[in-house]
Amino acid sequence: MNSPDLAQRADAVLTPALIDAFARDGAVCLRGLLSPDEVALLRQGIDANIAAPSPRAKVASRPDDPGFFIEDFCCWQDNAAYRRFIFDSPLAAAAARLMQSRTVRLYHDHMLTKEPGTRQRTPWHQDQPYYNVEGRQNISFWIAVDPVRRHSTLEFVAGSHRGPWLMPRSFMDQQARWFPEGSLQDLPDIEAARERFPIIGWAVEPGDVIAFHMLSLHASAGVDGDTRRRVFSVRMLGDDATHAPRAWVTSPPFPGLAERLPAGAPMHDDALFPLLWSAG
Repeated sequence: MNSPDLAQRADAVLTPALIDAFARDGAVCLRGLLSPDEVALLRQGIDANIAAPSPRAKVASRPDDPGFFIEDFCCWQDNAAYRRFIFDSPLAAAAARLMQSRTVRLYHDHMLTKEPGTRQRTPWHQDQPYYNVEGRQNISFWIAVDPVRRHSTLEFVAGSHRGPWLMPRSFMDQQARWFPEGSLQDLPDIEAARERFPIIGWAVEPGDVIAFHMLSLHASAGVDGDTRRRVFSVRMLGDDATHAPRAWVTSPPFPGLAERLPAGAPMHDDALFPLLWSAG
């Protein structure tokens, strides 16, 4: 934590233009932020996760899909490679700069792997409405350990992180399980009129990192038959993050947290969200 070497590596990539772009667009690509050794460590962690999924894992593709899409959540405490990667890479230093936050805390990790030929799209959505946190200082890192072509990468609607919150729905059957039906505006049909939206996205190579705000509208397509897409996502929280207990099960859930941490309490009041970076 707070290693000068990690800070220097983050600063070498995070130009003022990239920091401004994150504030403006809600998403940027950090080229070459990770070293080959860090990518290899993360690949090791993902492969171990796939071989032994946690009870929280879920299959996110349909039975008739020629590929296979698996997700898993909150594995850092049991996966040594994930833990080393999160705590000993320049991600937290980069998060502090992009969020303009003095502190950075881990929120959760999320593995997403699409095997070759997976047709299942990840539909357009915002992440924060599925979560149990309030606050503007937040960030997600989307890190592929395989090359990802432009048409299979994560895409964003630039500027959508400024709001409003839009209705979160279950991806497979489009049910409003998080907020009561009608309480939030529904997402527009972005795919039906892509030319009307400022869509941004980047082909990536191992070592590149996509950073985005939890309110940024984003989506991704399936992958080609010759392509595997192993991705690890890390969510981090800044100074203003507070607990927002929900009357429904969040994604991911944090069992028992609502009994320990009252509404409006800073997330640093619970050991489940360890400090990754602090300024001074």
